Amino acid sequence: MQSGEVHCEETYLVTGAAGFIGSNLVLELLRTTSHVHIIGIDNMSDYYDVGIKKYRLEQIKKCADECLGSVWTFLKGSIADRGIIDNIFKHYKPSIVVNLAAQAGVRYSITNPDVYIESNIIGFYNILEACRHSYDGDSVGVKHLVYASSSSVYGYNKKVPYSTEDKVDNPVSLYAATKRSNELMAHAYSKLYNIPSTGLRFFTVYGPAGRPDMAYFSFTNKLRNNETIQIFNYGNCKRDFTYIDDIVEGIKRVMYGAPKRITGEDGLPIPPAAIYNIGNNHPENLLDFVDILQQELVRAGVLDKDYDFEAHEKLVPMQPGDVPVTYADTSALEQDFGFKPSTGLRDGLRKFAQWYKEFYMD
Repeated sequence: MQSGEVHCEETYLVTGAAGFIGSNLVLELLRTTSHVHIIGIDNMSDYYDVGIKKYRLEQIKKCADECLGSVWTFLKGSIADRGIIDNIFKHYKPSIVVNLAAQAGVRYSITNPDVYIESNIIGFYNILEACRHSYDGDSVGVKHLVYASSSSVYGYNKKVPYSTEDKVDNPVSLYAATKRSNELMAHAYSKLYNIPSTGLRFFTVYGPAGRPDMAYFSFTNKLRNNETIQIFNYGNCKRDFTYIDDIVEGIKRVMYGAPKRITGEDGLPIPPAAIYNIGNNHPENLLDFVDILQQELVRAGVLDKDYDFEAHEKLVPMQPGDVPVTYADTSALEQDFGFKPSTGLRDGLRKFAQWYKEFYMD
């Protein structure tokens, strides 16, 4: 082993590594783990500004160069490409897989359904098959598959807060349907092949270098360009906004807490499968959210103090695929992992506004 080379005892695979959540998870793992080889894959889709994805990868490379405890490798490719996924598993033999690669967005799924089937269904199937065959030849294989689900699976459920015990068989968008399909597919593979798997239902994730199609980011772009922002359902919506650092901490804790493999009375595996909500457990009114965002944009110097916000706001009806409320019951996450997201909306939006100023204006 050459001087300065790190001996890696385990390999983690993070799909969607240039995405918002994926990149922040990789950064956290590089900062806090040692002797781990972190493999990232991303197709670098142009669904939104690829420049932001490149920025995230630059931050990861910088961290990897400075954090000498673990090793980082990035591969450009799609999880929908079976050959690429099979080669990764064959060559690197990941012990933990975190599948965050997916086509996101509720409204985009109405106009561009094909990419959701390709990435969210076929891509996830490829991951499951690779996990299954990782045990071939009595190999240790994948110890834990963690995958991204979404609060969208709750659809128009009227009972709040949303619990993982609730029925979720009435999706109101194709995006939600693909995420619920992921949960069902993972459960089946856990039962058939004893693959420990955990699905995480994320609730409205936000923060610096986030997705430009999310409301807080797109509102900021439009206000800065003197365009009008549309506030859906006439402002009568509530969202459980969850700061990115809380999401990452939740994922990291879950990664190391795989469901136990247990044999049932019939001699067959009891599916080692679990699902958790990761949300702030505190829904915010959309109008209050807009007001706080505007205040923080002024505070950061993104917008002028005398900016006429009322002239740039328009209340509009609910959009197809949207739901009026998201609200996470996080008691199971707190009970099993001792963690509950706690970052307040103002603190999170302040950090976003500061990043936005530095990234776009300084």
